[in-house]
Amino acid sequence: MEERILGVDLAVSAVGLGCMGMTHAYGAPADVSEMTELLAKAVDMGYTMFDTAECYTGVNPDGSTAYNEELVGAALKPYRDRVVIATKCGVRHMGDHLEVDSSRETIRKSVEGSLKKLQTDHIDLYYQHRIDPKVEPEEVAGTMAELIKEGKITHWGISEANEEYLRRADKVCHVTAIQNRLSMIYRDYEKLFPVLEELNVGFVAFSPLGNGLLTAQYRDKSQFEQSPADYRMNMPQFSEERVAQNAALLSLIETKAAEKNATPAQISLAWMMAKRPYIVPIPGSRKESRLRENIGAADIHLTETEVQEIDNALDNMTMSQMFGGHGSR
Repeated sequence: MEERILGVDLAVSAVGLGCMGMTHAYGAPADVSEMTELLAKAVDMGYTMFDTAECYTGVNPDGSTAYNEELVGAALKPYRDRVVIATKCGVRHMGDHLEVDSSRETIRKSVEGSLKKLQTDHIDLYYQHRIDPKVEPEEVAGTMAELIKEGKITHWGISEANEEYLRRADKVCHVTAIQNRLSMIYRDYEKLFPVLEELNVGFVAFSPLGNGLLTAQYRDKSQFEQSPADYRMNMPQFSEERVAQNAALLSLIETKAAEKNATPAQISLAWMMAKRPYIVPIPGSRKESRLRENIGAADIHLTETEVQEIDNALDNMTMSQMFGGHGSR
C-alpha cells in the first residue's frame, strides 16, 4: 500500500478509513462484533489511518450510547503499533445544530476522555473539529502544543480550516493536516493548496465520495434507512428534485471508470490523489467490499492531462447543491 506524508513526518496509507458511519449519521449503529472484524480486515488490507471523533455517537437498541472511539480503540488495540489513529474534539451535536467549544479546559478534558475510550496512551493526530469563534487560533494551538509536549498527542490538525485561521495557528504550533471537505462535487478548498504547500500541511479529505453519491450506487434517498438516524435522508444531493442535476456528473465518472477498468468510486478518489501528493481521502463504509474497492483507488493513476480534463468538465457542468454547501466551483 502506497504511503503518503502528512505535514513533516506523519506517514499514513494513501487512503484512510473514516469510521464515523459505523455508529453515527448513517443509520442505527452497526453490530460491534461485525465492525471489529471489519476493522481488523482493514488493517490486513493495508489501511493504516483510521479516523474517528469524540462526537461520533449513536443510540444502541437497548438505549445505551454507541461511542465510535470505543469501537475503534478496542478493535485496533491489537494493531496499535501499526496504525495511525486520528480523533477530534470541540464539537457536540445538539439536535439540529453543532455546539462548538475549543476552550483550553474543554480540549484537555476531551483528550483524556478520548485516550480512555481509545485505550491508548497517545493520539497520533488530534483535530480541532470545528473553528470556535469564541477562542483565538493562537490559544487553541497553544493548548495543542502543551498536549504534544506532554506526549498525549503527537500531531494536531484543524477540520474545516480557512487560510487566516490556519496561518495564525501554525505560527504557534505546526499544523500537520487540515481535514476539509473535498470531492468532485465540492471543490472550494482547492484554493488552499498553495497555502498548504507553503506551510507543509497535509490535506485529509472528508466526504470524498459526496456521502456516497460519487460511487454511482446511491441515486436518491429511497435507498437509505428511512430513519432520522440516517442523515442522508435530508442531504440535498439525494433529494428527488436534484437527482437529475447530477446526471452529467455521474455519467462523466462512469465513463472515466470504464476507460480505466475501475469503479466510479475509485475514479473519484484517484482524481483527488492525483492532484497533490499530500491529499489523503478518508471514505467510510460498513462493508468489506467497499473497503477493498476504496483502497484499490491507490492503484488507479490519472495523468495530469486526465485530471485537467475532468476539472474542465466539472467547471462547465450543472450539479446539485450538496450537504455542507455548494462548493463545486
